[in-house]
Amino acid sequence: AGFLRDQAARGLAARLDSMARAPELRVREVPLPEYQQRLERELDVICGMGFEGYFLIVADFIRWARESDVPVGPGRGSGAGSLVAFALGITDLDPLQHDLLFERFLNPERVSMPDFDVDFCMERRDRVIDYVARRYGRDRVSQIITFGTMAAKAVVRDVGRVLGFAYGFNDSVAKLIPFELGITLDDALEKEPELARRYREEDEVRDLIDLARSLEGLARNAGTHAGGVVIAPSVLTDFAPLFCEEGSSSVVTQFDKDDVEQAGLVKFDFLGLRTLTIIDWAVATINRGRAARGEAPLDMAALPLGDAATFRLPKACRTTAVFQLESRGMKDLVRRLQPDCFEDIVALVALFRPGPLQSGMVDDFIARKHGRSDGPIDYLPPALEPALKPTYGVILYQEQVMQIAQVLAGYSLGGADLLRRAMGKKKPEEMAKQRQTFRDGAAANGIGQAKADEIFDLMEKFAGYGFNKSHSAAYALLSYQTAYLKAHHPAAFMAAVLSADMDHTDKVVTLIDECRSMGLTVQPPDVNQSCYRFSAPAPDRLQYGLGAIKGVGQGAIEAIEQERARGGPFKDL
Repeated sequence: AGFLRDQAARGLAARLDSMARAPELRVREVPLPEYQQRLERELDVICGMGFEGYFLIVADFIRWARESDVPVGPGRGSGAGSLVAFALGITDLDPLQHDLLFERFLNPERVSMPDFDVDFCMERRDRVIDYVARRYGRDRVSQIITFGTMAAKAVVRDVGRVLGFAYGFNDSVAKLIPFELGITLDDALEKEPELARRYREEDEVRDLIDLARSLEGLARNAGTHAGGVVIAPSVLTDFAPLFCEEGSSSVVTQFDKDDVEQAGLVKFDFLGLRTLTIIDWAVATINRGRAARGEAPLDMAALPLGDAATFRLPKACRTTAVFQLESRGMKDLVRRLQPDCFEDIVALVALFRPGPLQSGMVDDFIARKHGRSDGPIDYLPPALEPALKPTYGVILYQEQVMQIAQVLAGYSLGGADLLRRAMGKKKPEEMAKQRQTFRDGAAANGIGQAKADEIFDLMEKFAGYGFNKSHSAAYALLSYQTAYLKAHHPAAFMAAVLSADMDHTDKVVTLIDECRSMGLTVQPPDVNQSCYRFSAPAPDRLQYGLGAIKGVGQGAIEAIEQERARGGPFKDL
C-alpha cells in the first residue's frame, strides 16, 4: 500500500507539472486541492479493498509497453475514471478535467473486481503478453479458453450432416430459423410458422429438430479468448485445469472467463486496436521527416484539444478513416451536430447507439446545441447545471445519473452507482426501494415529492440509454487524434490507413478515392519506389504499397527492398 501511494503521488506531481507547462491541453481549470483530495479518496478505497497489487501489475506492463515502443491506448471502459490510474500512467485522460467518476469503476459499496481493459497496437500486443509471462512465470500466466456452443442454426446443420441428410435439406431447415442473437429452437418454432408447419408435417424435419434440441447449447469447439489473460499467485494448476489444442504449443485455462473469476483468479484484458497501429505508423513517418528538417518530434499526448483545423473536418463531414466517426450513419449524425469542441465528440460516441437514436434524444440534443429548442435549456433545479451543461441539459451519461442522485438526494457516489445499476436492470422491488430513498434525500434538500418523482422518472428513462462517459471520453480522444492527423498530415495518415487495410481490396479502392478527394496523388506500384506498405514520400503524394497487390508476399518484397538498398535501383528485368 505504501509503495502504491508513493508511486501515485509522484505520478500525479509529474502529470500536473506537465499540464502547468502546457495550459492549452486543459479543458477547464481544476484547483490543486481537488486533485489531492480525489487521489487520497481513491487510494483509501483501493487499499481498503485490497487491490493495490492489481493496479501495480497493470501499471508495470503498461510502463514496459511504452518503454518498448508498443503503442498503448489512452484508456477504455470505466477505468478511465480513476485518477490513480491516470497518475500511474495506466490511462491518459485526466478524469477531473472531463468530469469522470471513480465510483463508476470501483465502488466501495459493491465489492467487485476492478477490470482494466487495455488497448494495444494489433501488431505488438503479443509482446506485452510475452513480457507478463516472463515477468511473473510462464507456469503462472495463461490466456483464457472460449467455447463455441451449438447454437440453433449450427446444431441443425451438424445433426443433419451426421444423420446423412442432403445438404440442401439441412440448409432449407436452418434458413427457417430467424437470425436473432441467442435464439433457441423452441423460440424458432414459435416465431416461424413455416418451420412449425414442416415440424408437424414432415417426419424427417421432426427427427432432425428433436435430436438437435437435446444437443443445443453444448460446447462445440474450444478457442482462445481475444484478450483475456490470467496471472495466478502460484502455479496455475493450483487454481484451474489447463488445455492445449492439438498441434499447438500454447496452453489456456480450461475454465472460461466467468469460471476463472469464480475460481479466484484475476483476469486482465489485453485488446488489440488497429487504430493505435495506424497512429503509430503515421507518427513514425511524420517524425522521420521532422528529424530530417531538424524539427521537434510530434507528441500525440501533447495535442491541444481545441485545434480549429481538426474540427473543420467533421464540420465538413470528411470523417472517412477517422476513428468511430467513419460509418455512414455516424457521418449523418456528425453533419447534423456540427461538433466544435472536444465535449461534442465525446457526446457523438455516446449518442450513436440504437437507444438514443430511436428515442428522439439525439434530435433533442442537436436542437438544444444549435439553440433551436423551445425556450432556454431547463436544468431541472439550477443546482444540476454543472453536471448537465456539457450535454445541453440532456441526461446522456451514466455518470450524470450518479451526479443528479448525489446533488439532489444526498447519495454517496457509491450509492448513486448502485442506483444507476438498479435503473439499468429495471427490477421493480429494487426500484421502489430506491425511489423512496431518493424522495427522502430530496426532501432533506427542500424538494417536494412530486418534483422528486418527476426527476426520478426522468433519470430512470435516461438510465436505460445512458452511456459510460469514461469509455466515451477515452475513445473520443482517439477520434480527435486521428482527425488531427488527417487534417495536418494527410499523406502520412492516409498511407498508414491504407497499409492497415491492404488485405481488403474494396476498402483500398474506397480509401484511394478518399485520397484523391483530399487532393493527394497516389503513385502507382513501382519496383524502384514502392515498399511493402503504402508510404508518403511528399506531403501531397502517396506511393502504392506492393503488399496491396494480390498474391505478392511480404518476404519477396523485403528481399527487393534489401537488394535496392544494396545495389541501387533496378535497371532491367
